[in-house]
Amino acid sequence: MYVADASRSLSNLILAGALAFSVVGAAPAHADGSVNTGYFGGVAIMGYDPVAYFTDGKAVKGSEKIAYDWLGTPWNFASDEHRKMFMSEPVKYAPQYGGYCVGEVSLDSVTVNVDPEAFKIIDGKLYLAYDKPDMENIAAHADDVLPKAEAAWPAVKARLERDQIN
Repeated sequence: MYVADASRSLSNLILAGALAFSVVGAAPAHADGSVNTGYFGGVAIMGYDPVAYFTDGKAVKGSEKIAYDWLGTPWNFASDEHRKMFMSEPVKYAPQYGGYCVGEVSLDSVTVNVDPEAFKIIDGKLYLAYDKPDMENIAAHADDVLPKAEAAWPAVKARLERDQIN
């Protein structure tokens, strides 16, 4: 009886591991894979206002009542003025690399979980990271990290689009 219980436990463990890998290893669901909406959020930058990073110099939560759909993904804003600014120049305000962690992209990988408060504007572009210490490290080594991220992004983006969950 003990062997059967151990076998069943092992089977359950393998099944649980496979399920966990499929959730953790999966790309987030969104229009084309190029905009990070997280695993469960369905909105860019976890609902933070992309324009506020530039105008307010800080992360500001947007409102789903003041939203704009771009690249098949909702973007939330703190004010109608910010929404209009984004609508007129979305590429200017959208985070680089679809809002994925710039450090991970530089390593030819992605992490879906970013901290919207872990950001830097470098040379007029918004970058997000996994957490604040990671962003401080990235900013300190921007001359090395950013070119690597730029070179890796086309392949990373192609994998995201290919592996997208519908």
